[in-house]
Parts: sequence; C-alpha cells; structure tokens
Amino acid sequence: MNTIDIRRSIRKYEDRKIEKGKIEKILRAAMQAPSAHNQQPWEFIVVEDKELLSTISKMHNYSAMIANAGCAIIPVANKDYIKEPDFWQQDMSAAVQNILLEVVEQGLGAVWVGVAPKENLMLYLKRIFGLPEDIIPFAIIPIGYTERQNKFKDRFDERRVHYNKW
Repeated sequence: MNTIDIRRSIRKYEDRKIEKGKIEKILRAAMQAPSAHNQQPWEFIVVEDKELLSTISKMHNYSAMIANAGCAIIPVANKDYIKEPDFWQQDMSAAVQNILLEVVEQGLGAVWVGVAPKENLMLYLKRIFGLPEDIIPFAIIPIGYTERQNKFKDRFDERRVHYNKW
C-alpha cells in the first residue's frame, strides 16, 4: 500500500532524462491493467523530444508543466481493439492509474493531464502527432525526477462509506 499512500500529482521536474529501462517498466505496468473483455485498447506514445514536449505543453492553461518533464507518455485508444465501446475509457483509466503507481515505484513524479473526451484537446494531439482517425488520444502523463518527496496524506473519510444500504 505504500506506493498508493504516497502517490501525488507532481508538476515540477528536474532537467533530467528518464532512463529507457524505467520507461519500459512504466509501460509494462500500464499494459497489466484490467480491461473489459480483455480488449486492451491501449497504445502509447512516448515523447522525449524537448521541442515536442514544449509544443504539447501549450495545449491548455493546465498543461505547462509538460515542457519541463523528462518525458511524457500519451495513452491512446485504438478503435480496432475496442470490443466494448462503453468501457474503453475505463480500460484506459486503469492503465493510467498503473502508470502513476509505477512512476512512484521508479522514484519519479508524474501528473495525469486529462484529454478525452474534450474534442479540442484530442484534435490538438491528433494534429501534432498525425494520428489516424481510429486512434483516440486519452491523456498525457508528464514524468520526471523531482525534488519533492511523495508523502502520505490520509484521505480516508469514514462518512463516505456505506455498508449494505445508503
């Protein structure tokens, strides 16, 4: 539980590249996520190029931190893999959560920058990466080394738990 307890949204990064081995472990964790009917609609774009990170960071007012990340992972859904159209976003969310947890395991920081279902944001990424029609940008996860320590903050709220009835 320690990884879950200390995971936080980290938006400030050191100017340092992320090692390929760490990126692979993060991607492996993403692909271990549960998936409706095992459809696994995910594919991933890994962005390391600083100029490209800077371009992506201009997507909206809350994405500026992407420019300073060591890399960013962009989970995209491939419509060719989607068997259950009502559940692909849940599958992608599970993959993103696994990414965020493995980032902590690798001694890094990250934040989930939402993209889908905002058409303007999805189109922005489709244009930058020349994505085909059947590829849906879902999120951006900037990742980096950080001086900020992830610390436990107890968010448990007993008032939000209901047993057997409301």
